[in-house]
Amino acid sequence: MDDLLVIIPTRGRPQAVPEIVQAWDDTGATADLLFCVDKDDPELAAYKKHAKDLADDERVRFVFWARKRLVGTLNQAAVKNASSYRFLAFLGDDHRPRPATMPWDARIRECLSGGPGIVYGNDLLQGEAMATAVAMTSDIVTTLGYMAPSALVHLCVDLVWVEWGRGMGRITYLDDMVIEHLHPANGKAVLDQGYEECNSPEQVSSDSAAYIDYRDNGGFQADLDKLRTLVEETR
Repeated sequence: MDDLLVIIPTRGRPQAVPEIVQAWDDTGATADLLFCVDKDDPELAAYKKHAKDLADDERVRFVFWARKRLVGTLNQAAVKNASSYRFLAFLGDDHRPRPATMPWDARIRECLSGGPGIVYGNDLLQGEAMATAVAMTSDIVTTLGYMAPSALVHLCVDLVWVEWGRGMGRITYLDDMVIEHLHPANGKAVLDQGYEECNSPEQVSSDSAAYIDYRDNGGFQADLDKLRTLVEETR
C-alpha cells in the first residue's frame, strides 16, 4: 500500500480507466488508485471487465456503490480511507497526469510532508484559479468529516479547496506539475451526457447557490476555524 490514494469518481466513461492507468505507467506514479463506479452505471459491465483485467495490479482498486453524484461519492471514499492513507487526492475521470522530471505524485508527497495542507497543479485550463484536481493531507478529511462540502453536488468544489488552503496558509500551486483536464471547454473532450448533466443550468444554479450559502453564512468559517486549529496543533 502506498501512502497516497487518488480517488476517481467515474460514470459513463469506462474508456478512461485504461487511459488513466497508462498515465500512471507513463509518469512512474506509485500512488494507489481507487475508481468509484455507480452500480446503476449504463457502462457497468465495461467497468467490471476493467476491474477483472486489473485485478493483479496492486495499485488499482474498484468500488461499486449506489450513486451519490461526484461530491457524495468522493466524500464516502475519502472518509472510508482517511485512516489508511497519509495523503488523499481527487482526479476527475477526465484528468490525466503528464510526465515530468519528477513524478507528480512524488511532488505531492514532498509538498505535503510538512504538515496539514493542500496542493494542486496546472490542469492547462483553469491553472492557478481553480484546483480542478487536488491533493491534501488526510487529517483535513478526518477533521472536517468530508473532503468537500456535502451541500455541493459537482461544481464549485475546486474553489472551496483553494479557499481552504489559502485560509490555512497551507496551499501550494505547482505550475509545472501538469494534470491535464480534458474538458469540452478547452476542446479536449466531446460533450457527453455526463458533462451535460453536471453543467446544466439547473446544476449550475443549484451548486452556485449552495457555494454562496456555504461561503457567506458560516459554513466556510466554521471549517476554516477547524483547519486553523489543526495547523496549530501540528506545529
